[in-house]
Amino acid sequence: MTLHRLGFIFLLYIAFSIAFLTLNARGNWDFVLSFRGTKLIGITMVAISISCATVLFQTISQNRILTPSIMGFDSLYILLQTMMVFFLGGFGFASLPQEIPFFLNFTIMMLASLALFGTLLGRSANQARQDLHRLLLTGIIFGVFFRSITSFIQRVIDPNDFVIAAASTFADFNTINTDLLLIASLMMIIALAALWHYRHELDVIALGKETATNLGIPYKTRLYTLLVIIALLISISTALVGPVAFFGLLVSNLAYQIIPSYHHAYLLPAASLIAASILIGGQVILEHLIGLSTPLSIVVECLGGLTFLLLIIRGTTR
Repeated sequence: MTLHRLGFIFLLYIAFSIAFLTLNARGNWDFVLSFRGTKLIGITMVAISISCATVLFQTISQNRILTPSIMGFDSLYILLQTMMVFFLGGFGFASLPQEIPFFLNFTIMMLASLALFGTLLGRSANQARQDLHRLLLTGIIFGVFFRSITSFIQRVIDPNDFVIAAASTFADFNTINTDLLLIASLMMIIALAALWHYRHELDVIALGKETATNLGIPYKTRLYTLLVIIALLISISTALVGPVAFFGLLVSNLAYQIIPSYHHAYLLPAASLIAASILIGGQVILEHLIGLSTPLSIVVECLGGLTFLLLIIRGTTR
């Protein structure tokens, strides 16, 4: 049953991908397939990065409403981009090689995740359960704090620089940062290879610290390794399209509902395929079938926000 459902989601992804590449395509096919193919690869990479990072974070936190984005990662990314525009100026920021902001964001986000989440999630099981609310509140408070600083900086910078800062912090699936595709793909392959290597250990880690430790898992060491993988995957997605807050929450909970299994060997591919199908299918529907100019990020954020509210109201955390 699980494999059949995975196969159906994969076929859905293939169908949407073919439609994305060929629908309303006119002119030189070499140019069309190259242009749309690059965009398709970028969207798929973003989908895989967000979905895997969210499922992984929910596994180690043992909570299905917590995501890296809700915990303030996106606000930190926006603050970093705005500060670079503030100190370098709009022209200086635009002249920077794209690899520099990417590695800077990755380093700071990794250190922040290790400092905050590693401290709170690395305690005993009873203490960890008590700290889930503290973890959520801490993330929200940091998110508000980062957004407040960002708002203050945006009010004092030059209006032309503000336009550049705003453009770099808004999620847009139509303008994939192709300059980072190669390095981002290499880093994502490394992260996913490590994640797949730990897929069986993740099944045990999901049971809690005491159970995982008793079964021979080096819990604290593995926790920090997984947090680095999360920071890397989130950095990849934000560098390519910008911050997306609730999309990971939407696709991860869809994967939990569709795949009747707790094995991460099934959950991770399912969440990735669902995320890619939603993004690519959404682009096809908005661009080619309906002809709307509404950014896809607004639609998926709306659906993700509704999912978050639904989970809160139902009290579904595990």
